[in-house]
Amino acid sequence: MEYADILKNLRQNHAAAQFQRMYGKREGVQLYQLERYMRLLKRHRVLFGESSVRIFSAPGRTEIGGNHTDHNKGRVLAAAVTMDMLAFVSKSENMTVTLHSEGYPRPFIVDLSELAARDGERGSTSAMIRGVASRMCELGMPIGGFNAVVSSTVAKGSGLSSSAAVEVLIACILDGLYGGGNMDPKLRAQIAQYTENTYLGKPSGLMDQTASSVGGLVTIDFRRDDAQVTALQYDFAAKGYAMCVVEAGGNHAGLTAEYAAIPAEMRSVAAQFGAKQLREVFPEQVEKDIHRLRGVVSDRAILRALHYFDENARVKEMVAALKADDLPRFLELIIESGDSSWKLLQNISVAGGSDQGLALALELSRRLLKGRGAWRVHGGGFAGTILSFVPADMLADYVAAMDGALRDHATTVLDIRPLGATEFILKGE
Repeated sequence: MEYADILKNLRQNHAAAQFQRMYGKREGVQLYQLERYMRLLKRHRVLFGESSVRIFSAPGRTEIGGNHTDHNKGRVLAAAVTMDMLAFVSKSENMTVTLHSEGYPRPFIVDLSELAARDGERGSTSAMIRGVASRMCELGMPIGGFNAVVSSTVAKGSGLSSSAAVEVLIACILDGLYGGGNMDPKLRAQIAQYTENTYLGKPSGLMDQTASSVGGLVTIDFRRDDAQVTALQYDFAAKGYAMCVVEAGGNHAGLTAEYAAIPAEMRSVAAQFGAKQLREVFPEQVEKDIHRLRGVVSDRAILRALHYFDENARVKEMVAALKADDLPRFLELIIESGDSSWKLLQNISVAGGSDQGLALALELSRRLLKGRGAWRVHGGGFAGTILSFVPADMLADYVAAMDGALRDHATTVLDIRPLGATEFILKGE
């Protein structure tokens, strides 16, 4: 769609309805998003001139249950959220991707005729672009260059998985521009995970990319390569609760080895039973053989395996509680999940480290919400964020207390987004 047509159609009622689906109904959201879209549209015109422009969005995600289970073929409960990576895109005349991202002084420029991973790009947006394109090319999918301007409300370190949102967004753009836009969301997630593992060197599971790609509130069972994704319907806001992510501080930089140790130690236990993943092992086998395992694998590995089994079963209970509309039991399970991550999984702080931000945020939440809400570590752990469920009548006080203790704007109130990665279609296209 051309510049003038987009400008006109963004102000129409059908665009407002899409804004509501993607970003929720909270006060000020419509105006904020309209201004954001207008800003990106104008910037694209300044940078790339008059051209046919298309709009793509990929949401961040929140992990509700299943802490560190996906990489051992476990179960998770997750949701796409109303914060996203947003791109205004046009085709380029060659195989070059030029991507300007707000907050970065220089564009990311990638020649897609050269798809091999580069050491100098590792961990960068350029690596994500090259990795997604490489995997799509390997799978026989058409790719090509594009020009884009990108805005993100999925902040780095927010625990909402900004890297997965970028990877899923790039796959959505390439498929939309060159493949007809019909890629299966689960395949898109797998392409994004391949990029995360191979081009970024991060040993992540598939939860982040699947939640961003599929959208909504979902439970995912990774037992088979073709993950089983089941959509759920539950409106926490209608029940009088808000989901909050609280940034506890700390830096993920330098923690790759800590994250990598978790799946590796779980698999070291599985290997003692002739299995590759803990999902192939019965919990009773590990419990019965703890004496034999000690000295062969570390005690921490055994504890992490026990967490895996408990957490995997807990996700099923969480789903059952939501289906039964048993919110008190669901909140109990959230707290149990957090306690297990703290005591068994041991991903709240680095051993011997003085940074105890996550522990402090969890303890503050316990003191503020005990008896009424719930709290747990959110995502990989060691640094970053916690997730809390807060009664609406306590929300203002909770936000004020957490922000006062940690830092201004540490707390973000989330809503579930029903749409995964998508092209924002305006009438007239």
